[in-house]
Amino acid sequence: MLFRFLKRFLALAGIASASWASPQPAPAPVAHPALWEVSDPDTTIYLFGTIHLLPPNYKWRTPAIDKAIASSDSLVVETIVDAAHPQELVNALLTLDRSEGLPPIADRIEPKRRPLLEAAIAKTGLPRPAFDKMETWAAAYRLLGIQFSELGLQGSAGVEQTLREAFAAAGKPIGQLETNAQQIGFFDSLPETAQRALLNGAVEPAHVATKDFSEMLTGWTTGDVKVIARTFNQDFAESGEMRKVLLDQRNANWSRWIEERLKQPGTTMIAVGAGHLAGPESVLEMLKRGGYRVTRVQ
Repeated sequence: MLFRFLKRFLALAGIASASWASPQPAPAPVAHPALWEVSDPDTTIYLFGTIHLLPPNYKWRTPAIDKAIASSDSLVVETIVDAAHPQELVNALLTLDRSEGLPPIADRIEPKRRPLLEAAIAKTGLPRPAFDKMETWAAAYRLLGIQFSELGLQGSAGVEQTLREAFAAAGKPIGQLETNAQQIGFFDSLPETAQRALLNGAVEPAHVATKDFSEMLTGWTTGDVKVIARTFNQDFAESGEMRKVLLDQRNANWSRWIEERLKQPGTTMIAVGAGHLAGPESVLEMLKRGGYRVTRVQ
């Protein structure tokens, strides 16, 4: 289903997300996510497939990942969301999230889901009329934050946040491939049909949301790229336009960025959502087609 893809895109492929508190205790399972490197005689780039939202206490730091962190001169992530100073993200949302003449938000969701919509809106603490003025993607974005929170997921427990803290503590620079505004802009460019699918998914019952996320999380924790590709990419069959905007164009941009980075000596770690490193049009496959040798480290 389209809305399932869009939720995976938020958690696994990467759209700026805030930190939410977890209302439930979580176990401390051990993850073994995938890690690759692409290199030439004087440059090494580690490519780490991440998950942006995690239950707390996941143990994913392995010797191979620790070695990559220690040997890297810098870190590059998809985008930098500063929870302490979120004004850039807030400005991006406020710039794009409203339009004149929109139908009421209740008219943009399946009738059977309207009670779920009203219940979800009530949990946000935002005034109910505000949602009628939001573009559909923006309303869904806010409601998905509530849904992720109820699943016990935290942006603060996500891989990128942990990596950023490690590199910052070591005094190493941290860069980004996209700005907050660029990432939010991907939502804004989606066709209305896709935005409404996301809204329907943002209010779905907890047991459905849990099943979808568990499937995705299993692929990431085991480093099973085939599972990641299957769970993440299969939904694109419903929308070639979405695939082009949200995946293919970004993967192409990032592979070109990596090619340029390989012209400079040194070692860096690039951490992007695991969905971008899985499947036939992944960043890895684009690099291979460009003649670069990509080696799986973990």
